[in-house]
Amino acid sequence: MILEQLMRFRATNYRIEDIHLFRDITEENRKLIADIVKDCLVVKACAGQVVLDANSAGAKLFIVLRGALGVTRLTEQSNQLENTITQFLPGECVGEISVLDEEIHSATISAISDSELLLIEAETLWRLIDESNGVARNLLQLLSFRIRAANAQIRSRQKVGEFYRQLSMVDGLTGLHNRAWLNAQLPGMVQHAHATAAALSIIMVDLDHFKRFNDEHGHLLGDDALQTAAKVLNAGLRPSDFAARYGGEEMMVILPGANHKSALGVAQRLCNRLGKTKVFIDRHKPLPHITGSFGVATLSDEQDSNALISCADAALYRAKANGRNQVAS
Repeated sequence: MILEQLMRFRATNYRIEDIHLFRDITEENRKLIADIVKDCLVVKACAGQVVLDANSAGAKLFIVLRGALGVTRLTEQSNQLENTITQFLPGECVGEISVLDEEIHSATISAISDSELLLIEAETLWRLIDESNGVARNLLQLLSFRIRAANAQIRSRQKVGEFYRQLSMVDGLTGLHNRAWLNAQLPGMVQHAHATAAALSIIMVDLDHFKRFNDEHGHLLGDDALQTAAKVLNAGLRPSDFAARYGGEEMMVILPGANHKSALGVAQRLCNRLGKTKVFIDRHKPLPHITGSFGVATLSDEQDSNALISCADAALYRAKANGRNQVAS
């Protein structure tokens, strides 16, 4: 990284008071600062040229006099630099942290447009700090701002990460929890129930003759039917209960704290509501109601989540074998 040297700062028309690091300083201090930086070089960075490389050390401070710098990163597909939102405009500086801690730069900085920069070597910056309280104060304020901005960015990324994590746990069609969520959460619920001697029941739900429905009415109407069934399940549960799409037209209801009798009551209520729910009420052609078969299982001693699901699945098949649109346990 070789930047073209233009001239010494004393030969330019740039003003000391326009540099943020030297703002709000007494006239006497400004004269002192001007004397210290008068022999510092002004260099040119062409658009796209790297000024600070994150993979290298360098105890230098750059102050933007004209143009703009930006935080950049190397793309995985090529060696081209990709600009990000963070920019440094005239009066702002970069590289101060590496001067203070003598470590490698925290980011790669390059010129967004043709720029002129005041280059201040580490020795000169430390002299400014030692001889001007105003420079030291401004530098502390700058570092405080950078730390706050970095913390805000971290919090923002955490929120975005949590949003996508939650999004990855939701079934896109029905809005219910998905299989990934179920695999992650049900084992912990089972362990908690065993540890606290609390009841735990689940209900496996399978929409009756759903393949035939799709074949006769099409998959788009089938998706509508799945969404309607999911709404019926969600509407019939307590805030402490959970509903998940197990796969295809199969769904699961988890009832923490519910014994077998209570779970059977919930399953029967959901079965009745599903059978009475009108589907496609905006269609001229009458379409059949959606019904479901329900299998109930309650956690027993030393049973894990897989065994609990197997019991509910077996109950579900008994409901289907007995004629569907009913509850079995």
